[in-house]
Amino acid sequence: MPEVEKRATNPKFTGRILFLTEDTSLVRQQLEAQGDERECLEGKLAERLANDDLPLMSNISTDEITPGWVCFYYDETLGQYVYVGMREGAVKKDEVKNGGFAVVVSGLSKGCGSSRETAPYAEKWAGIQLVIAKSIEKIYGQNAQNIGLLTSTDFGLIDRIRRGEEIPLAEFTRGLDPISESIVAHGGLFNYNKVRLAGEVSPPALETKARPMTMVEKIIAKHAFVSAGRVGVEAVKPGDALFAVVDVRFSHEYVTPMAESLFKQALGKEARVTEPESVFAFRDHLTFLAKVMSPKHREMGLLEKADGLAITQQNFTAQQHVKLYGESPDGGSEAICHNAVVEDLALPGQIVIGTDSHTCMAGVLDCFAFGVGSTDMANAWYTKDIRIRVPETVHYVLKGKKRADVAAKDVMLVILASAYMKTSKGIGKVLEFAGEDLQNWPMDERATLTNMSVEAGGTTGIIEPDEVTLEYIVRTRGLDAEAVRQGFTYSDPDAEYAAVFEIDLDGIRPMVALPGDPRNGIPIDELGEDVRIDAAYGGSCTGGKMADMDMYAEVLQNALAQGKRVAPGVHLYLQFGSQKIKQYAREKGYIEIFERVGAELIDPSCGACINAGPGASPSAETVTVSAQNRNFPGRSGPGKLYLALPYVVAASAIAGKIVKPYEFLREPELIEV
Repeated sequence: MPEVEKRATNPKFTGRILFLTEDTSLVRQQLEAQGDERECLEGKLAERLANDDLPLMSNISTDEITPGWVCFYYDETLGQYVYVGMREGAVKKDEVKNGGFAVVVSGLSKGCGSSRETAPYAEKWAGIQLVIAKSIEKIYGQNAQNIGLLTSTDFGLIDRIRRGEEIPLAEFTRGLDPISESIVAHGGLFNYNKVRLAGEVSPPALETKARPMTMVEKIIAKHAFVSAGRVGVEAVKPGDALFAVVDVRFSHEYVTPMAESLFKQALGKEARVTEPESVFAFRDHLTFLAKVMSPKHREMGLLEKADGLAITQQNFTAQQHVKLYGESPDGGSEAICHNAVVEDLALPGQIVIGTDSHTCMAGVLDCFAFGVGSTDMANAWYTKDIRIRVPETVHYVLKGKKRADVAAKDVMLVILASAYMKTSKGIGKVLEFAGEDLQNWPMDERATLTNMSVEAGGTTGIIEPDEVTLEYIVRTRGLDAEAVRQGFTYSDPDAEYAAVFEIDLDGIRPMVALPGDPRNGIPIDELGEDVRIDAAYGGSCTGGKMADMDMYAEVLQNALAQGKRVAPGVHLYLQFGSQKIKQYAREKGYIEIFERVGAELIDPSCGACINAGPGASPSAETVTVSAQNRNFPGRSGPGKLYLALPYVVAASAIAGKIVKPYEFLREPELIEV
């Protein structure tokens, strides 16, 4: 990995500006332009943008910046492949790197989706020095800071850059907390931590006085690092910057090798992980990659590279005495990391970090859990702390009672489709959920709310603990109830929130998110004409839980009772989130139901959700309805991917098209058709 250099006080950007526009033909024109045509085209696009006449591409996910298969690399090779996953195949290998671009400009929510640090690294290694966007997602933005890639939401910089001005560094640190500002000034997190650990710089002391606090604020205050041997402060408030001691740190084979490389580069080949008993690794993302990898990617040697990631991780965990959740003799992986963290590892009141954006799923246990990049994890392996800017919290009150045909997935699709989320106001926020009906929801359904909080751009989701939380932990872990209860955290009645929303559960109907973004949710009633499907996928950390298996089984058992099976020409894939979930399905008799109806059962792993297992679309013409959590372009293959709740996924597999699940539910008389 390259050394991060000390940042210039007044950086100057001498390369071209790449405008990522909704009209991908304009992207192609910029990439193909030669000679004087380049300057002329750039000027015209800059003028159109200034006149508000240039629609910019929004919601550019990290899957588009570096598709899953590109992440098998974790060196400068990444620069060759930046943006090759972009919609409509707008960018090809080496085009950005060879195009002399120094600045890239886009619309809302740049870097949404996965926490993969390969995305900003690919931009940097392609020569990009500055990312300008209308809004920048939290994890992507922090990863960019960590590696020395500048970001801004100030479009006024474009004309100044085109005039050849040096831009004061203060333009890129305005609005940042003191720690982030210092990291940017030092050129990245490693450089900053070198001087921090040497005692040459220190985060400013926290001076927040006692105040009403939210759940997350209380957890952060309890874990705030003050000085060696001293942890915890009286209070924190949104915007406070600090380092906090972490309880659980985990990574998976996609990311562990890159983090290890950074770890040893910064600290030496003999560097040791601090307190390895609280560090975990997972072989869960690429377990079934060989079943779906294209001949083209095989010819590139990518299967060997992917297998090499798992081997590198295995060697690292053995050397560092880190527990590895590996492959299971029963087939597949032991567990998807997020399922295992909830089942086995996290406890109420803890801070949990993982190299995956859906780390927030552990918020169902009253944890402050969030995803980080490779650089953050490499540092946390050694320091056992993580930098935090205390986030604001948005409070969601779930009123009434959800219908029998509605699940947590529908609630989240309604929230994600709101104007608040579509306009990027959710970026960096905590989504806190409350409401009387939550007491009737199993932990798995609650976990869908926290898992999908990151689809809103949120830092995490969290739910106040109750007796259901306590019973779950005591039953699954065998822990002492009172010891568990001591970790419970509750928001103060007069805590301050960035916003408060009431969600009328009675009014929610089965939803579906149209292809391209999980924020494209609409009621299924509004689909209009029939949407024929080729595949239905029930799996992933979001859709492969025990409660999800209950929903698939209810629909499919009733379908069998009506003499129906999976529709001809449709593939129904059902994948378990962990071996414990698979065993649960076996004990409940679900596996027999699934097999009789014609489903293809897949052992635990991430799989199709990241285009790395059965259920991923093989072609652009493939139409899939899925219970996973995101459907960004290329995320699960080149096809069209609709998101829906497990009831709808199973019912649609029987019908051969996306349908409401009414006729296959136990109590249709309770449902207003």
